[in-house]
Amino acid sequence: MYQTLRIERQAATATIWLDRPEVHNAFNETLVEELAAATRALEADASVRVVVLAGAGRNFCAGADLNWMGRAAAAGEEENLRDARRFAAMLDQLARLGKPTLARVHGAALGGGVGLAAACDICVAAADASFAMSEVRLGLIPAVISPYVLRAIGARQCLRYMQSAERFSAVRAAELGLVHELAADGELDARVGSICAALCAGGPAAQAAAKALVLAVGGRGTGAQVVEETAQAIARQRGTEEAREGMAAFLAKRAPLW
Repeated sequence: MYQTLRIERQAATATIWLDRPEVHNAFNETLVEELAAATRALEADASVRVVVLAGAGRNFCAGADLNWMGRAAAAGEEENLRDARRFAAMLDQLARLGKPTLARVHGAALGGGVGLAAACDICVAAADASFAMSEVRLGLIPAVISPYVLRAIGARQCLRYMQSAERFSAVRAAELGLVHELAADGELDARVGSICAALCAGGPAAQAAAKALVLAVGGRGTGAQVVEETAQAIARQRGTEEAREGMAAFLAKRAPLW
């Protein structure tokens, strides 16, 4: 179905493999379009509970393809804007996917690769992985990925790493909040699988509502409007069939039916 991706299914987990290893899974127009299409398809597939994003070959994602960047440099402003909007829409779609998403990072995650890791709900990285937002060294800026990286590591750290373009380790990425968990050599897939299993134990509608809650409430403090919105959110959720099944299963000491 895809030229630049490969989809692998294991039980209720679907893994999207960026599959351009010859260019370290760098973005081009096709990969952006296909990643958007794949996330839409998995969103609509009720049998999929968790979506993992991974990279084939030696590296997770090396950012933008050099040929793609060359075409962009020669294009006019309108064409560049259309291109940027497609990339921005794809990242937004990934970030708002109504199912848990997990980035499986190994090797290097550069530029847009950092954006993919930050746009996912969870990021697990190999202990020897590395990260960099290297755009300024090309006279560019990490504009489209900035909302997701800012959410992950904050403005203060972005001021350093978006301007210096320094490469930083997976250990540093975990300290910053970009990476949730580090995996020792040979244990990356086991840790990803363990987290996916934990995610599949939750109610799918509740998880989608929890993600929507975080996106709606994040950064807004605890004013009266937020207090009211959160009260309404739990009241709505308590009235769902999924919540009734979850509470009944808990009281009956059995696994819930989802």
